[in-house]
Amino acid sequence: MVLTKQKDGFKITQYACAVLLVSTSIALAFSQALVTNDIAQGILIYIAQAFLLAGSIFGLDYYVKRIKYEIDRTSGHKE
Repeated sequence: MVLTKQKDGFKITQYACAVLLVSTSIALAFSQALVTNDIAQGILIYIAQAFLLAGSIFGLDYYVKRIKYEIDRTSGHKE
């Protein structure tokens, strides 16, 4: 029971960080575009890294769930 709560807390933290990364990258790009009418290279690198990390957080979770589903499905047919 404790392990499940820890797992849920970990997943919530992961998703919150992913959403925060995407939100901050969009906010930085928007604010930079308003102030200077251009987006600096460093901001673009931050945006790329933020989206890459957020995508890997969501994508890896989906991939693991999909693999578990396929394993359960195929082992169910063998029994």
